[in-house]
Amino acid sequence: MKATVHWKQGMIFVGAANSGFSVQMDAGTSAGGNNSGVRPMEMIALGLAGCTAMDVLSILQKKRQTITQFDVQVDADLSVEHPRVFTHAIITYMVTGKNVDESALLRAMELSVTKYCPVQAMLEQAFPMDMCYEIYEDVGDGNKHLTYHGRLQDFLRE
Repeated sequence: MKATVHWKQGMIFVGAANSGFSVQMDAGTSAGGNNSGVRPMEMIALGLAGCTAMDVLSILQKKRQTITQFDVQVDADLSVEHPRVFTHAIITYMVTGKNVDESALLRAMELSVTKYCPVQAMLEQAFPMDMCYEIYEDVGDGNKHLTYHGRLQDFLRE
């Protein structure tokens, strides 16, 4: 993989990799930027969320789960001292659908963590992560109610 960032002005860089799509990065005003783009550490968190989200959704679809909404949230703690690296993260999978099977979601999460997501495999070498989940039943008209929640680590211990 090859990735390149091209300096535009101030602290604004436009980056692109093999796919050819570009993304603008910038620093906050306190660091000399214009606050006009994603921060590099945010991109790492987004890469983690996106990688595992694509795995889990693909697996759930193969398991014929009816998913109507799917979000993955990464809450990452940063060290106080520079360099401000991630020290811990909680990844929460929020799945809404019709009769979503909890065991199907747990297996999809497990496969993403242990086999498919290279971003997570790489980053777990640097800091610990907890994987949590929430399953909501889609009751129509944009309404939903929580049916299951928990942590993947508890499932793996059983």
